[in-house]
Amino acid sequence: MVNGDKITLTFKEFELLQYLMKNAGIVLSRDKLMSAVWGFDFEGESRTVDMHIKTLRQKLGICGTMIETVRGVGYKICDVSL
Repeated sequence: MVNGDKITLTFKEFELLQYLMKNAGIVLSRDKLMSAVWGFDFEGESRTVDMHIKTLRQKLGICGTMIETVRGVGYKICDVSL
């Protein structure tokens, strides 16, 4: 739920969000995200991660701004426990 509204995520979007949240505040490389969410045998490109992040941000609305791009490295989600 985002601001009281139910959102629908694909299974991979959910896994990606869950992994980011479990590692809140930690910068995760695209390769790390690929292996954690898609598995070691996935032969896609790192753009797969980028596209899923983009879609996830759109679906999360204002909360999507919590997912930060760390240029040249990867992504992180803000640590909300601060």
